[in-house]
Amino acid sequence: MKKKFYLTTPLYYVNDMPHLGHAYTTISADALARYHRLKGEEVFFLTGTDEHGMKIFRAAQKMGLSPQELADRMVKRFKELWNILSISYDDFIRTTEVRHTRVVEKVFKILFQKGEIYRGKYRGWYCTPCESFWLSSQLREGKFCPECGREVEELEEETFFFRLSRYETRLLDFLRDNPSFVLPPSRYRETVEFVRGGLKDLSVTRLNLSWGVPCPLDIHHSIYVWIDALLNYISAPGYLFEEERFQTLWPVDVHLIGKDILKFHSIIWPALLMALDLPLPKLIFAHGWWLSEGEKMSKSKGNVIDPKELAQKYGADTLRYFLLREVPFGEDGNLSHSLFEERINSDLANDLGNLLHRVLPLVERYLGGKIPSPSSLQKEDKKLIEKGREIIPKMDRSMDKLSFSEALSFLWELVRETNLYLDRCAPWRLFKNKALKRAKTVTYVTLETIRRISFLLFPFLPTSSLKMGEQIGLEEKAISSATLKEVKEWGKLPPGKEIKKGPPLFPRIED
Repeated sequence: MKKKFYLTTPLYYVNDMPHLGHAYTTISADALARYHRLKGEEVFFLTGTDEHGMKIFRAAQKMGLSPQELADRMVKRFKELWNILSISYDDFIRTTEVRHTRVVEKVFKILFQKGEIYRGKYRGWYCTPCESFWLSSQLREGKFCPECGREVEELEEETFFFRLSRYETRLLDFLRDNPSFVLPPSRYRETVEFVRGGLKDLSVTRLNLSWGVPCPLDIHHSIYVWIDALLNYISAPGYLFEEERFQTLWPVDVHLIGKDILKFHSIIWPALLMALDLPLPKLIFAHGWWLSEGEKMSKSKGNVIDPKELAQKYGADTLRYFLLREVPFGEDGNLSHSLFEERINSDLANDLGNLLHRVLPLVERYLGGKIPSPSSLQKEDKKLIEKGREIIPKMDRSMDKLSFSEALSFLWELVRETNLYLDRCAPWRLFKNKALKRAKTVTYVTLETIRRISFLLFPFLPTSSLKMGEQIGLEEKAISSATLKEVKEWGKLPPGKEIKKGPPLFPRIED
């Protein structure tokens, strides 16, 4: 029986243009989803958009649009970017969909009936862009939001509260017993310290806000966007309406998020699940931010990096590779032109691209463009074959801990070892000296190793790995539906197949 793997990204707020942070989270999730499919698991990869709230309502008014029209326009942009970046999500949920809003309304009723939600009055400082209330002690000097720096408004209104304070001790106990619930460790410590600082009951509705899920207990209230948005993780797999499907998928294996939304996912979300008597996620992983030339990106500085622009200029797989390879997942990264150029030229153009275009011309020139049959293997051949076997469990362990950079570094050991193998065996010299049996064997061993590399590369660089496979005579389906079992098996590349040499996969980036 296949194991099921459930993976989510946060819902992306449609008042923002898709940016590099959105792309980073989603590319990482896609690599993880594809890798688990490679392992032969049934994957459910969920992403989507958060579309309610005052910020959307006001932005739509300024543009002369309805909130739904603005949301529809932005969702199209997100989906276009995911298509460019080859994101293989299984479901895309929008918080304006009926399948979601009906769950939100029903959950609200359940929690109210259980005494977990109650009516009260809230007074505090509210930041519309962040959709967050703040205490006076938390504000920056001059009554500015501690997160975005914008001016906040003082609000006093009737609201419904979720009894978050009730879960303080229970959350601390759970975190103590499950130190790997939040990763990396620095985010776990941050979560623990926040809970230890004391939890207050949470306002979960807004008064007289037309753009939101209506409160089923009072038509004058709308359900707060963060409660609304968080529930997508259980509405998409069918909570309350498709129970058999939900029981098969839940609990989620991994929530992938940016560190800026940690507390909502590591504190509010688990407390909501506890209140609903549902199992908690197995892992919440909060990655770091990307800087632009060493500085935090912001519109005011004019240094925001558009992932669509980068992907269209250099190739989507080139961007995917840099983001996944450059820094350990969880840490902050720096995207500068020099670092980008150095990484792509060194790893993709020189190492991987060069490997393919060293061996394919030999097949064309000496073998009529067809893959040869190998003869008896020598020590040098067996060493490379064993290297290909050795890296598979190493990559597997790296991916289990979401260490994409480490997994790729292991794969590149094989890429570089194959280049060294070609240097040592020099098949071009063997062909010239008429040592055909040995020349054919070295050529086959190289091509078969490239087959393995293309399979292992598919989760990270899906388009490029398919092109690699096509050039050595493989059908697209052979790579896209491959399993680790096929990667481990040696000699699966059929002799006699015709190669299809094409242009360089990774042209060098020149200043």
